[in-house]
Amino acid sequence: MSMTTFQKPVVSILQRRTIESLLEKGNRIDGRGLQDFRDIRVELRYINKAEGSALVKLGETIVLAGVKIEPGTPFPDTPNQGLLMVNAEFVPLASPSFEPGPPDENAVELARVIDRSIRELNVVDLESLAVIPGKRVLGVWIDLYILNHDGNLHDASMLASMLALLDTRLPGYKVEDDEIILDKQVRGERLKINDRVVSITIAKIGNYYVVDPNLEEESIADTRIFIAVSRDKKIAGIQKMGMTSIPLADMDKIIDIALEKGEELHQKIDNILSNHSQE
Repeated sequence: MSMTTFQKPVVSILQRRTIESLLEKGNRIDGRGLQDFRDIRVELRYINKAEGSALVKLGETIVLAGVKIEPGTPFPDTPNQGLLMVNAEFVPLASPSFEPGPPDENAVELARVIDRSIRELNVVDLESLAVIPGKRVLGVWIDLYILNHDGNLHDASMLASMLALLDTRLPGYKVEDDEIILDKQVRGERLKINDRVVSITIAKIGNYYVVDPNLEEESIADTRIFIAVSRDKKIAGIQKMGMTSIPLADMDKIIDIALEKGEELHQKIDNILSNHSQE
């Protein structure tokens, strides 16, 4: 029985040759160095009716994160903790590859990766959200909207989520007959945050590793690796995306890059919060 070998389009092959020739010289197609992020621009409190929100532009990739606080019932195995849920929606206008309808497996996977990173570090103090332990709690809902896709949705989404959580204030509430009654007109105390997490995505292209791949680089990358990093340089999660293996000898180098760039992102968050407090 014969087998047909499917080859990549000629355009992709030419793209790869161009990109790799630039990488050999320490350059990238958009002029960055191998370990440089694209320009990061942020607008906090972008959605007035959300309890917290952040619009993040990572180059031309745009992600909006909004946080809503709602009453809920705790899970049986965590009766003294509030709820945390992350959802992601790929807006069809953001990319020709995004289709209308319910979230596909890519949106579900993105939400899961962000959710796991936040939970691993106990970023949100869920115990502080147990209004009536075992009965009624407050839930934190993080909704991510991909508004423009030009590569590296994970890092943009992680940064938007973290900034939206840091911007979040609990609404006013009271308890009547074991029910939580919210007053959304009141912007109360800040959501209690135990830690911070950012992520660094590194793409392997041939023999080279590049930080924050844009869409063109993603399209020809052999594989990508997502690393979530805390403020004190703890690894909160690692996920590989793609079929090509990464030599074990390269992993120490990759993690060192992630820790260094993670520190840069945490400093970026500090600067954003400092500037916002002065507005």
